[in-house]
Amino acid sequence: MIPPRFSVTPEQIDRVVAVFYAAIRRHEVLGPIFAGHVTDWPEHEEKIARFWKNAILYERNYDGNPMQVHMRAGDVRAQHFAPWLMLFDETLRRTLPDDAARAWSELAHRIGAGLRMGVEDLRERAPGPPVLK
Repeated sequence: MIPPRFSVTPEQIDRVVAVFYAAIRRHEVLGPIFAGHVTDWPEHEEKIARFWKNAILYERNYDGNPMQVHMRAGDVRAQHFAPWLMLFDETLRRTLPDDAARAWSELAHRIGAGLRMGVEDLRERAPGPPVLK
């Protein structure tokens, strides 16, 4: 059995996800984007909790592809990741002990950077050869 990346319980993961998506639904920019794609919030939160339990606790019960989902959405832009991560960090600080909040934040920022780069590279860049600066 693989030890978790850091000390957090499945219940804490569920709580972070619930608090975070409550904040997302109230956010003036992110709320409408999510509302355009999420039709069943409890189902979405349960799926995202499975994602984090897989990423942190190595539970093997998530089989999605976050990059594909974000690309398929069509309205997710690189600039959306900064407020997403800000809200996520705020949620982590409010709901977890400091060490777990810091460790989870670092993981979320790595994942977010990858998703943001994918969105920039695959959708937002103009067609043609790259512009070297």
